[in-house]
Amino acid sequence: MNIILLGPPGAGKGTQARFLVEERGMIQLSTGDMLREARDSGTEMGKIVADVMARGDLVTDEIVIGLIREKLQGDKQGGFIFDGFPRTLAQADALGALLAENNETLDAVIEMEVDDSALVARITARSTCGDCGEVYNDNTKPIPADGKCTNCGGTEFKRRADDNEESLKQRLMEYYKKTSPLIGYYYAKGALSRLNGLGEMLEVKVAVDAILDV
Repeated sequence: MNIILLGPPGAGKGTQARFLVEERGMIQLSTGDMLREARDSGTEMGKIVADVMARGDLVTDEIVIGLIREKLQGDKQGGFIFDGFPRTLAQADALGALLAENNETLDAVIEMEVDDSALVARITARSTCGDCGEVYNDNTKPIPADGKCTNCGGTEFKRRADDNEESLKQRLMEYYKKTSPLIGYYYAKGALSRLNGLGEMLEVKVAVDAILDV
């Protein structure tokens, strides 16, 4: 099963992807993670990525598609979760062609809908474990009183410098400008499902499972 998770920063895509990896054996393909992995790999593609990143240039769609092609031709396990890609209609077309080329299908596109003001309130209260990335929230899931991460026992926690209201509003605007055409694109293909991204974590998980188990 291959799926796309759509949603603005902080909608909970990473949390739901982790559930899918742990419970369904799926592989999360995060553009950022793939680029860092390629940069450090020493392969020909990795050298290209390292050179582009060292110059501070934007990585082209062709490079990202090349990295995804390598993943599709490897161990597929329980299928792939596309996280952060596609972001544009051109990328959506390229991904569709690549899946067809590898005899793969896109089984679901899940949009995690949010209320912007509630999302800003959520993210400005967010911190993560510096060791494992477990997410905490001052209001709904505070850092344990003993100062230790419940997932790994780490004691260092951090907040993103751009997790402030003004920066978040800019990031949301960028997301909606670039990604809103994808909503119509996948809706027209009959692949789009929507759910409330601001529900409780396990409620959202149940909604995701219901979409995938149809």
